Amino acid sequence: MNSFKLLFSPIKIGKMEVRNRIVMPPMSLGYGGELDGTVTERGIHYYEARAKGGVGLVIVEATAVNDARKHLPISPGLFDDKQIPSWRKLAKAVHGHGAKLATQLMDGGPESLSFLSGVQPTGPSPVAGRTFRQTPRELSIEEIEGVIDDFAEAVRRGREAGLDAIEIHATHGYAMIGSFLSPFFNKRTDVYGGSLEGRLKLLVEILKRIKVRAGRDFPIIVRISGDDRVPGGRTLEETQFIAPILVEAGVDAFEVSGGTIPTTFWAVVPPSGTPLALNAPFAEAIKRVVSVPVICVGRINSPQLAEFILASGKADLVSMGRALIADPELPNKAAAGNFEDIAPCVADNYGCIGAAMSMRPPTCIVNPAAGKEKEWAIVPAKKLKRVLVVGGGPAGLEAAQVAALRGHRVTLFEKEHKLGGQVNLASVPPYMQEMSQLVKYLSRQLEKAGVKVELGREITPELVEEMKPDVVIVATGAAPLVPDDIPGVDKERVVTAWDVLAGKAATAARNVAILGGGLVGCETADFLAETGDNPVVGRTAVTIVEMLEGVALDMANEPRHLLMQRLRDKGVRILTSARVKEILDDGVLFVRDGQEESIHNVDTIVLALGARAVDHLSEKIRDKVTEVYVIGDAKEPRKVLEATAEGAEVGREI
Repeated sequence: MNSFKLLFSPIKIGKMEVRNRIVMPPMSLGYGGELDGTVTERGIHYYEARAKGGVGLVIVEATAVNDARKHLPISPGLFDDKQIPSWRKLAKAVHGHGAKLATQLMDGGPESLSFLSGVQPTGPSPVAGRTFRQTPRELSIEEIEGVIDDFAEAVRRGREAGLDAIEIHATHGYAMIGSFLSPFFNKRTDVYGGSLEGRLKLLVEILKRIKVRAGRDFPIIVRISGDDRVPGGRTLEETQFIAPILVEAGVDAFEVSGGTIPTTFWAVVPPSGTPLALNAPFAEAIKRVVSVPVICVGRINSPQLAEFILASGKADLVSMGRALIADPELPNKAAAGNFEDIAPCVADNYGCIGAAMSMRPPTCIVNPAAGKEKEWAIVPAKKLKRVLVVGGGPAGLEAAQVAALRGHRVTLFEKEHKLGGQVNLASVPPYMQEMSQLVKYLSRQLEKAGVKVELGREITPELVEEMKPDVVIVATGAAPLVPDDIPGVDKERVVTAWDVLAGKAATAARNVAILGGGLVGCETADFLAETGDNPVVGRTAVTIVEMLEGVALDMANEPRHLLMQRLRDKGVRILTSARVKEILDDGVLFVRDGQEESIHNVDTIVLALGARAVDHLSEKIRDKVTEVYVIGDAKEPRKVLEATAEGAEVGREI
């Protein structure tokens, strides 16, 4: 079975006994709440799926304690008794699978969305927030009393609704409690500021009021940054100092995170390339000074890593947020020893937090059914069909897997000698190797589902006619875009980013110009650029030429922050608002601000100008096959997120 001595052992938080040490932490993806603060049916299905998957404790996304001070326009709430019945329904669903249920209470404070509500945000001091650049109104002593009461009443409602515990959001230096704790935002000179104890006073009074209003035996968890990770922020030593004070005030457990928003947002939702379990040292330090359980959160993406954190004494429980978005069945699979069947979180952040931050519907590149648990449940096909999938990139792999799981007889053809398509290139740049796990996982699932895979074979209309499939899914991907309206684009020194990442070009380049500053162009620059500090490697100077006003704008915020930092450190020159006019014999001519400019002494010019769809098959076989679908980049070049989503959708449709 498995050797997890701690991960699947029970533990108590206050009077609440949790069946194992795996926690689903709060993640605000917009699944949970209606405009009136009631819990959505979608949210119930989403959280129930994780409870069914074996998680010990589910903590619902940030929940408003006051209708006028929401952090997000649509979020669950506990500011009105009318919301209690919907929470009871959620509690029943989660409890039905043996998990415990909590929610995270959050007062938006200085980060409340005034541009949506029309109400000026409030906070400890009139210091502009860093996310939305709003200047809050300073709370009076009387208004602080109201905030304390809002939290106490919300906990009372949560207990009445059948929740097993409550978590209080006091982390990352933003929102109401975090801003009071932060020396950046709290400039008060009364009892609620001026010193570390003064900044802590609001949280202490909230805890004491909760114990009076909801009962001393109701478990309270506090999420707190172990270290703000910014100069002038709260240090780990200061957090160690305040943790015992909070225990004395009534805290039954800590969930330890790190970083501040937005200054070190990369540490709050750490993307691919950041250290695994990056907050474990903070959790271990807090654990040394308190007697209550400590939960560690942040880049804990496998059960093996989770067990190591527990066994090495760094924490008592582990939060596995995005890993449980990627695979709600992770705990059950780990307990059964089915590690290869766990869908991996590759931490690109584009489908989950990146989508939520950019107001796109959140989901997951590895699990397109995230947030659609009821609608996208895999059900047996009513009529079994012979399905031919053409192309072994992420769209084709996902479509083949889902179709086979529904009972169809599936054959997949890939013209290359390995599966993965563009994901194989996407995993080449620095810190992106985790993307390769997607191919490994989907390849394993195809084998388990009985999909016949033919590598190194290209499908022709004649072969389709010979095979006589009922369904053909064309997932033949894309090719690099080489524009024909740029003079000189056919010169010998011009290559594509795909050629570079495949190891076919620019291996000895010393002065490179990359045309196109999207994700592909910037990651290729990161791959090529060398500072010359190592005399053996030498220097590779890179210049990015981009027509837009910014670069890497098609990335999630957290990985972009780190990528831009690396490009600066490597001395990559970035020219924006620059339209390429001509490729010269030794450089590039471009137009900026109406003026012609040029760069010279370039030995390699790399095109990263996008992609074009490749589909030479679908129109030629529509009279030969009853059902023909074109998906992924073969339909329109986009990202892995759209590719797997369309593969999952067509696999469920046929």
